[in-house]
Amino acid sequence: MPSARFIVSGRVQGVFYRASTREQALRLGLAGHAKNRFDGSVEVLASGAADALDALERWLQQGPPEARVETVSREDLIEQDLLEQELRGFHTG
Repeated sequence: MPSARFIVSGRVQGVFYRASTREQALRLGLAGHAKNRFDGSVEVLASGAADALDALERWLQQGPPEARVETVSREDLIEQDLLEQELRGFHTG
């Protein structure tokens, strides 16, 4: 199953970015997580259909109304990258 890791920078903490990302991911049928990083960015790991990952990437570039996204980087993952992490649902942390 296709998976990707996104790193989103800008004003993305304290503006409901993770919760809004969770809503979008579930709407798109994706599993994974959204987590704050120490540097002020947000990491999003998502797994699901390729077109859903593309749609999530487009949404991440905008985010919720209070967010000010500067950059979104994407790393497509291979199955080996996810061996230790079984994805069910979509979580924030």
